[in-house]
Amino acid sequence: MALTDEAIEKIKAMIVSGTLRAGDRLPREADLAAELGLSRSSLREAVKALSLVNILDVRRGDGTYVTSLQPPLLLEALSFIVDFHRDGTVLEFLEVRRILEPEAAAMAAERISAAEVAGLRALLDSLGPDPEVEDLVANDLEFHRRITACSGNSVLTSLLDSLSGPTSRARVWRGLTQAGATQRTLAEHRAILDALESHDPVVARSWSTVHIASVQQWLASVL
Repeated sequence: MALTDEAIEKIKAMIVSGTLRAGDRLPREADLAAELGLSRSSLREAVKALSLVNILDVRRGDGTYVTSLQPPLLLEALSFIVDFHRDGTVLEFLEVRRILEPEAAAMAAERISAAEVAGLRALLDSLGPDPEVEDLVANDLEFHRRITACSGNSVLTSLLDSLSGPTSRARVWRGLTQAGATQRTLAEHRAILDALESHDPVVARSWSTVHIASVQQWLASVL
């Protein structure tokens, strides 16, 4: 194991064991290096690596702290990584969305409030009957983001937020090239919202699956 990797594992072990907790300040570099049996240079590289994935927060002139370790913060690294996907892998992102997003919709149907339903309806109404494709896709991203937030599961919400970006280009492409895609999307959004308003998780899950599968099937046919 490389010295930096060893240092990373030792700091990770301190966090997992509870020796270091969210928000704690790390000991002085010299003290921590001596405690862990590491060189200061390998410790410094480990701290740098862990700060890049939002596990540690290096504050100049103050010290190094363990972050909040909350899922949205930690999963920012995943969002950065998926930005480098190749076009041929977009179908795989859609497959993962088809697994996760219907479950998020079902959970949301059980927990969504009347105010959240009203907000979603206002969001859809803001588009009008014949929106531009770019406006539709932006609205679509926000619609799905709000639904996953209503699931009440922050890990699921963060994962789906990370996965939604790589499929947005496919949605624009579909809107520009497939006849009736815009109206189909609008109708499916309304059906999902009606199921949420009725607090019907089965129907919400079904319409969400249909909605994502239609994009996936279209993209598979043209790639």
